[in-house]
Amino acid sequence: MKKNESRRSFLKKASLTTAAISASPLLFATSREEKLPLIRSYSNRSYAANDHINLALIGSGIQGIYDTTTALGVTGVQLVAACDLYDGRLDRAKELWGDSIFVTRDYRKILQRKDIDAVIIATPDHWHQKIVIEALKAGKHVYCEKPMVQKHEEGEAIINAQKESGKICQVGSQGMSSLGNEKAKQLYEDGAIGDIVMLDMYNDRYSAEGAWQYPIPPDADSSTIDFDTFLGTAPKVPYELKRFFRWRNYQDYGTGVAGDLFVHAFSTLNHVLSSHGPNRAFATGGLRYWKDGRDVPDVTITLYDYPKTETHAAFNAAFRINFIAGNGGGGGFKLIGTEGEMEVGQNQVTLKRSKLGGGPGGYSLIAYTKETQQKIKDDYTKNELSSRVQSLNTGTTTWQAPSDYKGGHYDHFNNFFTAIREEGSIVQNPTFGLRAAGAALLANESYYKKQPVDWDPTNMKLL
Repeated sequence: MKKNESRRSFLKKASLTTAAISASPLLFATSREEKLPLIRSYSNRSYAANDHINLALIGSGIQGIYDTTTALGVTGVQLVAACDLYDGRLDRAKELWGDSIFVTRDYRKILQRKDIDAVIIATPDHWHQKIVIEALKAGKHVYCEKPMVQKHEEGEAIINAQKESGKICQVGSQGMSSLGNEKAKQLYEDGAIGDIVMLDMYNDRYSAEGAWQYPIPPDADSSTIDFDTFLGTAPKVPYELKRFFRWRNYQDYGTGVAGDLFVHAFSTLNHVLSSHGPNRAFATGGLRYWKDGRDVPDVTITLYDYPKTETHAAFNAAFRINFIAGNGGGGGFKLIGTEGEMEVGQNQVTLKRSKLGGGPGGYSLIAYTKETQQKIKDDYTKNELSSRVQSLNTGTTTWQAPSDYKGGHYDHFNNFFTAIREEGSIVQNPTFGLRAAGAALLANESYYKKQPVDWDPTNMKLL
């Protein structure tokens, strides 16, 4: 992408809009906020019973249930099996999707079944690589929850397994396929914010649930839970229900806030910018409040460096997470450029464009006589660099998805199943998934090493 040409194209479109507001989807308000719709169309095709994609769920916990519920909203998909290491979740799967589905504690029994076309893998992070590779080798299409890997060095094997199998492997940062991401990418490539200089991402939470203190069911014990299998390749420890139900709190099984939250942000950022990711990170923080046995921080700040590439200028990204935010909570994701900023969500994009204040104000003129002040002002006015077109196209514009939009999560599964049926492309393949996960996991590398870390975003390796 040639940035100067994109910028000129954007300004040209914007100026035409100013002249004829109703004629263009790129609408910019000079003195007010405009609300514009985002639109997504879907296929109305129906499928015969014998043409359904047979789906199985491996890991029927919180995210697994949300994933499966959304996946079954896509036409022509049916659930035939579910796997989990806690019997209560298998009972819940039958309660949700019928007594006819096959349930098991052993995921290998699912992979052995010839009637299963695709699997959702929503297990703890430390099981992702093993099950993904085995599922691909068994001829199944795979939807793997983010982060694709627990450790960056696990990614290459998944990439190779997918290529060798020829099967579809979609990584589950569900916001990737959203209308918001699509519009943000279009606006960025049109030059809407100029050159990017900063990414500002934050996530504040103020609840036990938001800090991963999930409830432990009363019937959970050694007879209803296969704790030894849950541990897998992780260090052997005594039976402990908190580790099973709150696994995100432990380095042995999860990836902390980086793997849970940063991956979504990097997926969006790398997609919008057509970027391979950052090349350096420095993280700090600590365990400030939720001292419940966890060994991951609940407050973190991580700074990333992005190098200059053909699609973006060199810039910095700041990621801030607070799990004890007394402000009540909230979050944001802003791309800030030399000419504006975009706040990006799955269902909405807000663009704010400003005019750079190049002329002198009262602060810098105070040391000169009134006569000299006027001469300086006249000189700046005569040599003003900004054209009238640029000045006109300032203000705020919001693109909002309609109330009946099915959402980014649905779109991600729709993309996955469409690719299976049509042998098409997906938006988040294993290479993209590793670049997003690798960038996120730099935060953990830096935090525990207490030093900056360097990363090769193209070859996806620590330096």
